[in-house]
Amino acid sequence: MSSTALYRQYGNPAEVLEIARGDLGTPRSGEVLVTRITAPINPADLNTIEGKYPIKPPLPAVPGVEGVGVVAEVGPEVTGLEPGTVVLLPHGYGTWRDAGILEADRLCAVPKEVPFHEAAMLKINPATAWRMLHDFVAPEPGAWVIQNAANSGVGRAVIAIARELGLRTVNLVRRPELIDELTAAGADIVLLDDESAVEQTKARTGRAPIRLALNAVGGDSATRVANVLAHGGTMVTFGAMSRQPLKIPNGLLIFKDIRFRGFWVTQWYKNASAQDRATMFQRLFELAARGSIRTPVERVYPIAEVREAVAHANRGERGGKILLG
Repeated sequence: MSSTALYRQYGNPAEVLEIARGDLGTPRSGEVLVTRITAPINPADLNTIEGKYPIKPPLPAVPGVEGVGVVAEVGPEVTGLEPGTVVLLPHGYGTWRDAGILEADRLCAVPKEVPFHEAAMLKINPATAWRMLHDFVAPEPGAWVIQNAANSGVGRAVIAIARELGLRTVNLVRRPELIDELTAAGADIVLLDDESAVEQTKARTGRAPIRLALNAVGGDSATRVANVLAHGGTMVTFGAMSRQPLKIPNGLLIFKDIRFRGFWVTQWYKNASAQDRATMFQRLFELAARGSIRTPVERVYPIAEVREAVAHANRGERGGKILLG
């Protein structure tokens, strides 16, 4: 019998989630049976359960947009996968379950050198960071990138990947205790996200031109980030943690010709070819294997305690991700 976390109505995840149990059967031609190793709880997962995310799956639904599993059984006519192969779980599968049967061609094998928990968290935050550092501006090595919410999962991935690419980062945070922590993690400059951030950024970078800004907050924070961009610079918005709209002075558009773009990794996956995905994952696997990408984990819960897990994940201040394992 396999356990699955599901919800039959939208609402508070700690209230609407339940555990269902059932038999899976055996894989048919082209299919494999995969057992979950671990899966993270992401903000998008919680927003989806609440009915606040742009994607509203038909109910009942199984949450979970990413995770890692191991092939337990292979159906006929499957090549390239065998029992024991560790794989990334695909988009649209619903990873908060013990096991499932999947088409083999939807799976990506994970190299043995990559830790399980890092592989489980590569598809969203590191992938978002990778795409934003590659798809909007082509900064030369040594160039500066600025971001807010730098202690978030994406923010930490931006710091790590930018360092690998030879880029330098200015990182805005809300809590002073994060300054030393992110500096130790490879951030070049870490500043409090307050009214002094613009002038401090200019002073600390020697007024170097900054052509790429990454915004996960909105509101006044996004305005500060936009104000340090060079003429013709680009700000990419991928989150709205403050739940406040962008407030962009007209002068930034008229006199500095700032570009404002958006990014949603789910849309990227919809449009990307299998080769695009494989190429990105190969690079992310390399970084994870070397320890360049490291995502702190605060606690791992069994799936039977999914309600406790989502309540923990909803806390405002944590030291790392919450996983189901």
